[in-house]
Amino acid sequence: MKPSIYIDTSVFGGYFDEEFSENTIPLFERIMNNEFVVLFSTVTQDELESAPERVKELVNSIKAENSIYLDTTDEAYDLAMEYISEKVVGQTSFADCLHIALATVNRADFLVSWNFKHIVNVHRIRGYNSINVKNGYRQLEIRSPREFRKYED
Repeated sequence: MKPSIYIDTSVFGGYFDEEFSENTIPLFERIMNNEFVVLFSTVTQDELESAPERVKELVNSIKAENSIYLDTTDEAYDLAMEYISEKVVGQTSFADCLHIALATVNRADFLVSWNFKHIVNVHRIRGYNSINVKNGYRQLEIRSPREFRKYED
């Protein structure tokens, strides 16, 4: 069974960003080689509405049979609100919390992001996962695209 990865908006933008493309492009090559099931959500779609056309085209290039679109549910919304109320991050980071909650509720194997301030951050990851475990969910593996590079032996 292919691993499932929830990709947040920063990863799509990172494909075209000089600072992040070196590690993002290989991830997308693996995605296009059908190595993963890609999860993305209404949150991602909303955030991408004002994105440049080339970013939207990248999203649309992911094969439908290798992707799952997630709607925001009450369960995910409530979990995201708990991240806020437990002060893992502040209220202004609600969309980030919703990404985490959707990945958690939908049992993603990984959440992939370039957002080091609010998501891919040891302190934040511990906070998100402590709340996940407290609520009966498994811990979510939160990683940057850099960690999906294949290295030859």
